[in-house]
Amino acid sequence: MADVITYREAVAEGLAREMRRDASVVCLGEDIAAAGGVFKTTTGLLKEFGPERVWDTPISEQAIVGAAMGAALTGMRPVAEIMFSDFLACCWDYVANEIPKIRYMTGGQVTVPLVVRTANGGGLGFGAQHSQATENWALTVPGLKIAAPATPADVIGMLAAAVRSDDPVVFFEHKGLFATKGPPPPPDHVVELGRAAVVREGGDITLVALASMVPLALKAAGVLAGEGIEAEVVDLRCLVPLDAATVLASLRKTSRLVTVEENPYQGGWGATVVSVVADEGFGLLDAPVRRVAGECVPLPFADALEQQVVPTVDKVVTEVRRLAAY
Repeated sequence: MADVITYREAVAEGLAREMRRDASVVCLGEDIAAAGGVFKTTTGLLKEFGPERVWDTPISEQAIVGAAMGAALTGMRPVAEIMFSDFLACCWDYVANEIPKIRYMTGGQVTVPLVVRTANGGGLGFGAQHSQATENWALTVPGLKIAAPATPADVIGMLAAAVRSDDPVVFFEHKGLFATKGPPPPPDHVVELGRAAVVREGGDITLVALASMVPLALKAAGVLAGEGIEAEVVDLRCLVPLDAATVLASLRKTSRLVTVEENPYQGGWGATVVSVVADEGFGLLDAPVRRVAGECVPLPFADALEQQVVPTVDKVVTEVRRLAAY
């Protein structure tokens, strides 16, 4: 394999590895076969695995996820693609009411081992209906695992864990990261779901981020280091399971916390992290907790306006300066 791999190539590679390993893994979605996916994240799969295992579907999110649920119930491990995470709203009954509840309602007799992959997030000027970060939607539903990788290696490792999970996983791939590059992981690379990563060490403040907010937090940490403020950056990787232990361990060093999330401030995952910290780690804090999050407005098309709505390096740096001086 090449010395570096793009995030979008990592999606196809991660799927291919699992499809080679397990014949029950199939992929379905709009334009994922001959076209290789609208974001080119399934390139090469049809050629290697054929139309028996890579299925182009009608333009119906309900059909895609409903078929995936049926396949999972009968012994397959389907990976369904919803082209934009905004369109999860179109199949929300399956995602929120059916899939996450079947194992519970059957007393564990029936599992639903499926993955719903989806392209998530803004920053590309796609407008209000194609730019939302919707992890917080899924976070309100008990019974779903929620993964959102920030690097190509994590895409492959977390996808492996997601496909092998006997519980349903919503797997958020960030559109703004598709072109980013990183070292490819070794064969058989698996990243356990629910295990955060400390991606930058620091002793002054903890920045907790997810998906595209991880490189943004790292850039902010670089700026702050020039001012003598050493930020520790925690990549949550998953919202369910949530690795609160890694966040609390970081706070024992830093005593200050900023969450950096693309979800709107209202109902964003940062509020859950902050509430856990208040409950379990209040004594570790030397300053108020701050949340840098998206504004509670539909996302604009215009680049300059979109930057007003989503978190930016400057917004993070400004918040950290305030906290450092507290």
